[in-house]
Amino acid sequence: MPDNIQGEQKLPELEADPQPPTERADRSAAEVGERVPQAAAQHEEERVPKVAAQPEPEEVAAPAVLGIAGPAGEEVRRVAPAERKRMNRRELLKLVPVVALGAFAIPKLREPLLNDGLHLSDWASGKLFGRARLAQTFRDSDVVPFERFPYNFYDVIDPGVDLERWTLTVEGLVQHPGEYKLSQIQALPKVTQNTRHVCVEGWDVIGSFGGTRASDFLRLIGADTSARFLEAECADGYYESIDMETMLHPQTLFCYEMYGKPLDRGHGAPLRLQMPTKIGYKQAKYLDTIRVTNVLRADKRGYWEDQGYSWYGGL
Repeated sequence: MPDNIQGEQKLPELEADPQPPTERADRSAAEVGERVPQAAAQHEEERVPKVAAQPEPEEVAAPAVLGIAGPAGEEVRRVAPAERKRMNRRELLKLVPVVALGAFAIPKLREPLLNDGLHLSDWASGKLFGRARLAQTFRDSDVVPFERFPYNFYDVIDPGVDLERWTLTVEGLVQHPGEYKLSQIQALPKVTQNTRHVCVEGWDVIGSFGGTRASDFLRLIGADTSARFLEAECADGYYESIDMETMLHPQTLFCYEMYGKPLDRGHGAPLRLQMPTKIGYKQAKYLDTIRVTNVLRADKRGYWEDQGYSWYGGL
């Protein structure tokens, strides 16, 4: 059910060329309510041949770690080494044999145990995530050629968006809701980054992406960054929701370019999410509407998540 925001007045739309600004979601198991995943053939990724595995690239220096405040002025949550030591991935993996044994040995326990496993994974991923922890970036020479970057789609590869008349609808817990043109998003500082795109089907590629930091745009629209989620609806009927902490991560982009050129239709033109800290199905394309909220609609947490996939989708 959508949020019911009372007493909020709709402010006038911003001008077409706004001045550029400078720049958690703990989900309870009950809210996530995930079901058993469907067959592997129902993945969100495209029905295209797998890309040949690339040689492991040489690691390059990551950008500077954020200071006390993040790019949108938000507080940066840092996890102390002692906290990470108490709850790390190795400790969590010790639970896997127990879950697997119960799930496959006792049919009546199979579904609830698998659901609990997904809930645990989402909870742990959220606890281990930090805005100061950056995904690896790569040199231009490590980037796969554009023609070898697969097209991902769940239904149609091109929903026929009218690129000339397209606007992004902004709703929810924001001071400036309304319709935003692509030029308004492009007026914000542009970021380009070479990062790895990881598909749930097992392949990954390093690509080049350009766009606006999501944190910059959220600041422009006066979003309540203490809210828990951002919901996204797409022109092809796809839908997704992302924790606010990921949206404020400095590598999360409202992406309008790939390889230095405007996003093409197959890759989500005119605007998509690009989040190197998330699995591919979280990175919604053909963005149409975004909504800042504290409550996710029960039947629309995410297209694949509503069919049993992990909601958090972190890497």
